[in-house]
Amino acid sequence: MAWIIDLCQHLTFPLLSVTLLVSFGSSMLYGYNLAVVNSPAAHIKAFYNATWSQRYGHGLASGPLTLLYSLTVSIFALGGLVGSLLVGVLVERYGRNGTLSRSALLVLLAGGFMGFSRALGSPEMVIIGRSITGLHSGICLSVVPLYLGEIAPKNLRGFLGLMPSIFICLGVFFAQVLGLPELLGEDRFWPLFLSVVVVPASLQLLLLHCFPESPRYLLIERNDVCRATEALHRFLGTSDVQNVIEEMKEEQRSLSSVEMVSVWQLLRDRSVCWQTLSVVVVNAGMQLSGIDAIWFYTNTIFENAGIPVSQIPYTTVGTGAIEVVAGLIGCFTIEKVGRRPLIITGFCAMGICSAGITVSLLLQTALPWMRYVSVACVVGIIAGFCMGPAGVPFLMTAELFTQSHRPAAYIVGGSLNWLCNFTVGFIFPFLQMSAGAFCYLVFCGVCLLVALYVYLIIPETKNKTFMEISRIFATRRSFLSIPADLIGMMKFDGYGALESSSLEGSGSSLP
Repeated sequence: MAWIIDLCQHLTFPLLSVTLLVSFGSSMLYGYNLAVVNSPAAHIKAFYNATWSQRYGHGLASGPLTLLYSLTVSIFALGGLVGSLLVGVLVERYGRNGTLSRSALLVLLAGGFMGFSRALGSPEMVIIGRSITGLHSGICLSVVPLYLGEIAPKNLRGFLGLMPSIFICLGVFFAQVLGLPELLGEDRFWPLFLSVVVVPASLQLLLLHCFPESPRYLLIERNDVCRATEALHRFLGTSDVQNVIEEMKEEQRSLSSVEMVSVWQLLRDRSVCWQTLSVVVVNAGMQLSGIDAIWFYTNTIFENAGIPVSQIPYTTVGTGAIEVVAGLIGCFTIEKVGRRPLIITGFCAMGICSAGITVSLLLQTALPWMRYVSVACVVGIIAGFCMGPAGVPFLMTAELFTQSHRPAAYIVGGSLNWLCNFTVGFIFPFLQMSAGAFCYLVFCGVCLLVALYVYLIIPETKNKTFMEISRIFATRRSFLSIPADLIGMMKFDGYGALESSSLEGSGSSLP
């Protein structure tokens, strides 16, 4: 219970308010847009077919129609890829808060395109709107955890850092609920269903300017000590912020001869090679785990599992509720158990459940009850993802790098995230048609390999400052530079990093 008391003592109203606002106005839209195309798929395809018939006098064949719909689904990820590549320029020019405020305008534009697409008989407007929402999510998926990671004290960084992942799950859940036939799931409502995103974006646009910019950005990048101090007073709720200011000044001094690095410089910088590799692995693994295939095509998966069509929307909503519960469990336990246990457990659960889907689909003809195992495995994949892999990779990207490297790291992690998102969203329907039930074994292998990498390589970052985390990786680099014959039987601790005593013991034997 001590961590709950600590949470209540340090979590101020401005800190909680801005976290909820950016999570609601930005992160939730990512989850909503991932799932919103699931339930109206048949209506959107019918609209495409009817429009094509009006224009050219004949409808679309099954293959081209599937291709056009797959483009509608996956163009969201291409927009996200472009957005992630713009993060570095935007956060340097406009700051973290300023970038999030301006990006909300993209959602209003996208909502207009999608909302009026049917009235104007234009499938192109749906695709353009989806690409713009992707552009917005690509920016915000990196900037929200970057902003929260920089304004949060170290003992709340995990809790606040996972808050966006809860809202991503809530976004998916709201899309599933609104997609029910009794609400916006009817054919005439699907343009409104796609454009509901303008509501939370408008709220963020109106209110976010009431909160300060990131103190670390103001002090380290803008050298504005006065505004940084004011922002810390506001977020931390105390006038005694000198220790935090000194910690940021220490980081500023260590980076005094280093400008903000580009992506190319980050990839060539051997001093952060382990951090960069870790960001690549966890962000690519997050999407190649198959979670987007589950979210994009939940109804199709349940239909293939033999669930009656009339029950599928309600089954999907049930999975959404479990997502939210799993996300809450992760958020409220991360400061107690740490980052590593959550992400390792999540990926392992996803891998096991992916294999379970394959087994259940192969056996359901002979054993009808296996269809329920298939549904349970889908729920297990989603719950495992929301508990850890949904948010921890973005939190880790903020924690593994210092200020000069952080924006470039988010560009690398974000672009890989979206590229893999597009690949899975576009290829999965065809992979499912060609490989059948065995396609889920690919996701199983990815999940287990990422879990193994995290277990062996990535250290625990709970309650550590950014400089302390940087020194942990410096220790690993020192170890790797020691000749093999001098290493001997050196022990590793439970986090994949050397025990300090082991390294010190070996240091005296070096020339």
